[in-house]
Amino acid sequence: MIIKQADFICSSNKTEQCPQHKLPEYAFIGRSNVGKSSLINMLANKKKLAKISSTPGKTRLINHFLINNSWYLVDLPGYGYAKASKTERSSFSKIIIDYIERREEMTLLFVLIDSRLEPQKADTEFINLLGKNGVPFAIIFTKTDKTGAGKLTVNIEAHKKLLLESWEELPLIFYTSSETKAGRDDVLNYIDEVNRSLI
Repeated sequence: MIIKQADFICSSNKTEQCPQHKLPEYAFIGRSNVGKSSLINMLANKKKLAKISSTPGKTRLINHFLINNSWYLVDLPGYGYAKASKTERSSFSKIIIDYIERREEMTLLFVLIDSRLEPQKADTEFINLLGKNGVPFAIIFTKTDKTGAGKLTVNIEAHKKLLLESWEELPLIFYTSSETKAGRDDVLNYIDEVNRSLI
């Protein structure tokens, strides 16, 4: 897929405020500091489309970006940010849950996982929540250029092993780097493939 146009449309603090349309939405979510904004900018090939911050947990709204006038890329608030207040974490959770359970336009949820880290409880719990609610999702391992090949393999295999304790088979998995653009074509071509299946 070639990205010819990528535009920020709006930010919403609840699902009811999201734009009304009939296009498919592909949402991106992950723990704070997973590299979500960098990944979105890399996929869209537009450096400042999603705002990048050195402060974890910066995304607190549902952000809609229209891609090629044919589908939406949706940036969701992160989960598992320890420094947010309990009230804020509860608010983030409600925003996330409302969107993934009630937003009819959401076609697929991409769950981002930091490939540098061993399995994290927040990721496992969130993925299992998706399973219980029948939410279609795929996993994207981010920052694959930030650690050695040996450590990267160990971490990813640990994640897979943990997933298979609860799942009969693994979901679709992508491996990406925002700096080297590794995995960009794989993710975009899959979105294109799903879009074509919806016609």
